[in-house]
Amino acid sequence: MSGTRALGAWRFVHTWTSLVCTAFLLMLCLTGLPLIFQDELEDAFPGGPVPAAAVAGKPVLPLDRFAQAARGRYPQDALRSLFLDDDAPQVFAVLAPSIDAPNAANHVLTMDAHTGVVLRDSLHPAGGGADAFLTFARILHAELFLGLPGDLFLAVMALLFLAALASGVVLYAPFARRAPFGTVRNAGSNRLLWLDLHNVLGIVVAAWLLVVGFTGLMNTLSTPLFGLWEITDVAKMLAGYDKLPVVTPTTSIQSAVDAALHAMPGSAVSSITMPTHVDGSPLHYVVWTKGASPLTARLMTPVLVDARTGRVARVVALPAYLRAVEISRPLHFGDYGGLPLKILWALFDMVAIAVLGSGLYLWAAKRFGRSVRTDATGELVPAPAE
Repeated sequence: MSGTRALGAWRFVHTWTSLVCTAFLLMLCLTGLPLIFQDELEDAFPGGPVPAAAVAGKPVLPLDRFAQAARGRYPQDALRSLFLDDDAPQVFAVLAPSIDAPNAANHVLTMDAHTGVVLRDSLHPAGGGADAFLTFARILHAELFLGLPGDLFLAVMALLFLAALASGVVLYAPFARRAPFGTVRNAGSNRLLWLDLHNVLGIVVAAWLLVVGFTGLMNTLSTPLFGLWEITDVAKMLAGYDKLPVVTPTTSIQSAVDAALHAMPGSAVSSITMPTHVDGSPLHYVVWTKGASPLTARLMTPVLVDARTGRVARVVALPAYLRAVEISRPLHFGDYGGLPLKILWALFDMVAIAVLGSGLYLWAAKRFGRSVRTDATGELVPAPAE
């Protein structure tokens, strides 16, 4: 295939992969913008009481205190799990009508990590604040309110976006050889001006778009990949006792956490799941530990602790594909480097919106506007003033 025909093929790929996914990418960019600053928005517009400010060296209450508070508030329900917030001194207690109830039946109490005071109750929301808006944006961004089908659909859009990005870089190469980097021509044609802006802005953020596109793809696949892990590795691990009844723990939650951290020195606890058949073991606490650095803080390692003896039964190594999913999450939203990195991510996000919008304009101008001159590869060339 000649060079001109090859570039024509790449142009066809770029045009149609972009057209199919652009509307959804614009939605993802728009919803992703507030999600970059979700912590700051929640702090600025709280929907209820806020946790006491974190104090260096001030310990979190023993986890059994939060369990007691949750059970005291809802004595008829079962405590499913406890989660420690990564970004604020608060603990989430997840409850359900029974220990083996489906996850859809869960409700959540949010408690101050230092005082145990209940800050929010999902069954009795306080209203207001940024929570409702951020929850809407988060679900729309992640799954289009469609659950697993939404995840898979957005995975296809991510693949199309990566193809559009790769083909766009290929198409930019001939232009880059003919003109200095950053050239924006304006020979009396709005379309020529927008083409060059589209090309320059796109190539400037190409590396960032590649990172965000690939990590977004990994995030959309997290649900099916974790499901695959559960029906393969987890099923094998629990094969000896998955049919046994759920035990009543005779050792404390805090003791189980201490045992897990002893087995994983240098780690911190992220969450703990009570004995259950749903996403856990009927005989064990599942203590999820994490690393200490900003990036490894998203790398989780589950530790099984016998709920009757408090001894560590097993440290479970996650497969490489789940490690990739975990590391992709902070990279996708840029929330591992503090506010400066978030601002940089937001600026890149706005540039991406400009690239997508200019791409739509160029397609519409060619399809519905007056005829324009192009070279052999389909690139716009200077034309008389419009």
